[in-house]
Amino acid sequence: MGSTLHLGRKLLVILMLASVCPRFSAAQRERGEIRLEVRDSQGAAVAVSAELLSEGNQFRRGFLVGTDGRYNAQDLPFGVYRLTLNAEGFAPWSKLVEVRSEVPIRVSATLGVAPVTTQVQVSDEATLVDPSRTGSVFPIGKQSITEHLPAQPGRTLSDLVNEQPGWLYEANGVLHPRGAEYDVQYVVDGLPLTQNRSPAFAPAMDADDVESLRVLTASFPAEYGRKLGGIVEVTTQKDAPGGWHGQLDAQGGSFSSASGSAALSYARKADRFSISGYGFHTDRYVDPPTLENFTNRGNAAGVSASYEREVSDRDRLRITLVRNVVRFLVPNELIQQVAGQRQDIANTETSGSIYWQHTFSPNLLLSVNGSVRDASATLHSNPLATPVIVSQDRGYREGYVRADLAGHYGRHDWKIGVDSIFSPVHEQLHYSITDPTQFDAGTLLQFTFPYHRKWDIEPAVYVQDQVHIGNWNVSAGLRFDHYHFVVHESAWSPRLGISRYLSSLGLLLHASYDRVFQTPAVENLLLASSSDLDVVDGTVLRLPVRPARANYYEGGLTKAFLGKLRLDANVFRRDFRNYSDDDVLLDTGVSFPIAFAKGRIFGEEVKLEVPHWGAFSGYLSYANQSAIGRGPVTGGLFLGDDASSALADTSKFAASQDQRNTLRAQVRCQASHKIRLALAETFGSGLPVELQGNVVDLNFLRSQFGAAIVNQVDFAKGRVRPNFSLDASAGAELYHKERRSATLQVTVANLADRVNLLNFQSLFSGTAVAPARSVSAGLRLSF
Repeated sequence: MGSTLHLGRKLLVILMLASVCPRFSAAQRERGEIRLEVRDSQGAAVAVSAELLSEGNQFRRGFLVGTDGRYNAQDLPFGVYRLTLNAEGFAPWSKLVEVRSEVPIRVSATLGVAPVTTQVQVSDEATLVDPSRTGSVFPIGKQSITEHLPAQPGRTLSDLVNEQPGWLYEANGVLHPRGAEYDVQYVVDGLPLTQNRSPAFAPAMDADDVESLRVLTASFPAEYGRKLGGIVEVTTQKDAPGGWHGQLDAQGGSFSSASGSAALSYARKADRFSISGYGFHTDRYVDPPTLENFTNRGNAAGVSASYEREVSDRDRLRITLVRNVVRFLVPNELIQQVAGQRQDIANTETSGSIYWQHTFSPNLLLSVNGSVRDASATLHSNPLATPVIVSQDRGYREGYVRADLAGHYGRHDWKIGVDSIFSPVHEQLHYSITDPTQFDAGTLLQFTFPYHRKWDIEPAVYVQDQVHIGNWNVSAGLRFDHYHFVVHESAWSPRLGISRYLSSLGLLLHASYDRVFQTPAVENLLLASSSDLDVVDGTVLRLPVRPARANYYEGGLTKAFLGKLRLDANVFRRDFRNYSDDDVLLDTGVSFPIAFAKGRIFGEEVKLEVPHWGAFSGYLSYANQSAIGRGPVTGGLFLGDDASSALADTSKFAASQDQRNTLRAQVRCQASHKIRLALAETFGSGLPVELQGNVVDLNFLRSQFGAAIVNQVDFAKGRVRPNFSLDASAGAELYHKERRSATLQVTVANLADRVNLLNFQSLFSGTAVAPARSVSAGLRLSF
């Protein structure tokens, strides 16, 4: 392992030197490319206006093909696309193109002279269902991203993911896919982000840089590992038109929220450059424990830059750089506000990457990617904090390397690759208890966890193949992971998916199995694993947190109706060993991972979507699921009474994210060419409530949170009462000429001004209330 560590350090140095001016990488995953060449009947290049459309992927991209007749459409999610070309004096041209491999597809179009009368019948029905898919995928297109104004700044992307079946929010914007705790992996242009990306743990991503999202909860390709509760594939915009172009956005609304962003791009021949920045202020950054929303101010800023060059017809280079910072206050409970408590948190993140792609032949593609990401988080309390004063400094510097070889051969689209994380992690903490009555007798009143540093090394190798035999599709893969941090473990993870497309019915049937090896959350894992904490309490149980191992099963169907509607229905089950969750150190707000012996999650999901039907579009979705854990504990830190019973308690319990019924709907109307209206609804049956002890002291709870919050809890059922929110939005195009436009939009969230409680005294998530009625408005200028 010493040689591995030495190699890791060398690679880090190389990558840091290589990415002096680098944004996120682009080791494309589940993304392909169309290389278009347009000629007339005499073989001369033709400049045309073009459009790529896939209803199944919520993807629409209009672009111009230059006078050389060539255009490369990058980062296309796998699926079926309709390519349409139009040029003055030529007959319109249209063709269906299937993107199934990362190897670029070459499309040659020959335009004929337009006859006196031309009629072209174009139907998008063929792009509604991807006949080669083997699992559930929910796409989110540019229109949805652009038109979403979040009630709380910085949550555009997570709000959109939360709208998908099987996903739900807990406190502070923490996403849970199909009952999983924190195991969400964002993949930004190929760069995997496995750490917690919720607002309290990491700066937000700039949604204006994003072109599309794809949300996966099953049938994972073998190249995905480490965090597999759900995958959010993020594709940033790379379609930079020739010359200088830009965009300005300004938004404002309730809670004194104000935000702005700007982007500038330049493209000339083989070179493309872009730079963007954003910032926001709000008086409601995270979800507070009281309606009064005490001390909840947040400020954020970020900048990113990207340079791309088509070195040759076979080679592409991209260098990117991102810097994000967020600073916010931890909202107080009523007692803490009276005492004068203030807690400040600052999260910073800087990443640089370099990506190279080489096409050996029309059937073979090599990509190599490297990145360095430096992240830090600090927490400080003032002397009036109660019941504990806490300060913390933690972070990591992650080096990531990856190499992939993708190919197409006959019915096979295959890919092999290796990747590894090399990450030195550091942590330190100090607390002083100011109200001993809130803790077990014998709890140490002051404690210092000195600076600790340890390497996290996680190499992996994988192979995968997609086979297309008539209307049958098979995806198969095998992945090997090694985890070297607090514990050392390895695992083989087979993946298998199969589907059958019944073209006469427009019906796709699919089933999949995923073997999963999920590494523990890195946040405060060193702290919770250290013997230094043995002095904190008279009774301490400290067990190493091992990776979770799970089997995921899914079966489902996708059906097109009338060429306009698409129905997705799935049933799923997940069985875990070392089922992951998290806990909090005393009342410090410092969370760390824990694990239980077993977990089982099962349920059903249904989504009926209308991508486009005349002036209308929208969806209706329903999810029913049950998330059950079972003791004893198998990993983590436990103090006092919790420690004494942890190893003996084999009872079942509802996971903190166990919401049984979730219903969502949205209707969008393009009222005129320039005006749109939308209405959205969300209903949730409520999350579990787990209070310590057998007697509920309502007076004490009201003194902490207020009567309005306590009234939203059904103590007899042990659940938060159902939540409901009705939102409305409108948008108007004020000006449009060529590439210059101005758009205004307004959103009103929670029209009924209901008190919606997300969590109440959850064992692991505390208390959090969703936003009251709020108004947001935004103006976008493009040129």
